Amino acid sequence: MTSVDSDDTGLLAPGWAGSPAASATGDTAWLQALLDAEAALTRAQAALDLAPAEAGVAVTEAADAGHFDVRSLAERARAGGNPVIPLVGDLTKAVGEEYGPYVHRGATSQDIMDTATMLVASRTLDLILGDLDRTERALARLAAEHRATAMPGRTLTQHAVPTTFGLKAAGWRALVLDARDRVRAVRDSLPAQLGGAAGTLAAFEAYGAADPTALPAAYARELGLRAPDLPWHALRTPVADLAGCLAFTAGALGKAAGDVLTLSRTEIAEVAEGSGGGSSAMPHKSNPVRSTLIASAARRAPQLAATLYGSLAAEDERPAGAWHAEWEPLRDLLRLVGGAARDAVELTEGLRVRADVMREHLDLTHGLIVSERLSAELSPVLGRARAKELLTRLAAEGRPLAEARELADVDLDPTHYTGSAGALTDRALERR
Repeated sequence: MTSVDSDDTGLLAPGWAGSPAASATGDTAWLQALLDAEAALTRAQAALDLAPAEAGVAVTEAADAGHFDVRSLAERARAGGNPVIPLVGDLTKAVGEEYGPYVHRGATSQDIMDTATMLVASRTLDLILGDLDRTERALARLAAEHRATAMPGRTLTQHAVPTTFGLKAAGWRALVLDARDRVRAVRDSLPAQLGGAAGTLAAFEAYGAADPTALPAAYARELGLRAPDLPWHALRTPVADLAGCLAFTAGALGKAAGDVLTLSRTEIAEVAEGSGGGSSAMPHKSNPVRSTLIASAARRAPQLAATLYGSLAAEDERPAGAWHAEWEPLRDLLRLVGGAARDAVELTEGLRVRADVMREHLDLTHGLIVSERLSAELSPVLGRARAKELLTRLAAEGRPLAEARELADVDLDPTHYTGSAGALTDRALERR
């Protein structure tokens, strides 16, 4: 009989396996976040004289994930539908008879689960931000170095007019910066959750709080999260915001990866990953694996985000199923984007740019890549319609564009027709 390893090691997920995000979102990390949330609640109540200071110390000392059986908690979570219920019992026992009654006092399971989710998200977003910073710096170097490196611009898969690799890299960087700004804003807005059974804080008043509304802010301070304006058990804006910034980041990194996949094709070979992956059957291959894994994440992220957006329609004061449906797709999103951000660092820091191949490809159409320029020069001489007809005929017949040059003295060197690519690159690099 084959044994089954219950640990999620990422065997089928090379995009995030072994990444910092994988550790930050694993079962042990999530368990620790649940324990941190419980300990912070007791400390917050102690800070407001709703519990002895010794209780806060005792719960905090007991709240070590290494002292709890995560497999047992997972199995027992089925009975109540979430892992907080069995955890509260185990933590109360670990704290001991004197201070055990202060564990989880006044809270509901969703308070702890939502707060732990925000902690895991915040910790993982910090890792993602670090990788996005490294990626944008690598892209800034590429953009500056290749500010004037001319290459074919491609639209709808075909050569259009010349552009520069510097401008392309600057565009990738702009998307990474957009992602960074969105991730940073969401990370800074993640709130603690505290409302009690139906979001009224009633239990805390029953336990002696003169002003229960002060407790959520004290709780948030203990955790380094934002104080919530309201209990958000059924107001899932924080999760939707996470979905949006993560899906955007996956897509932003996916754009660069998609371009690299195209440009690194054997018949194009204008760029190459610094250290490609091998093939199990073809020794000659060096596959663009980093780009492939980033592209994979970009394809999966929107569907995961859709599930999280679907949970916005949460009924009542605390919904059945809506918040439960968030846990797995949110973890998958954090892992996917964390892995993609890690791969983006390796991709951009090691990317090899073959400027000589780019230059060769500018001549593949025998000058037709600058037909736009010649058309603009011929239009005053022949009229716009006739100029277009002439150049279209030359292109269809595969004849060099130089045959029309006698009608207008035009510089047909494609490296001299990159427009404002240099100035646009410079402008993009001013952004910090």
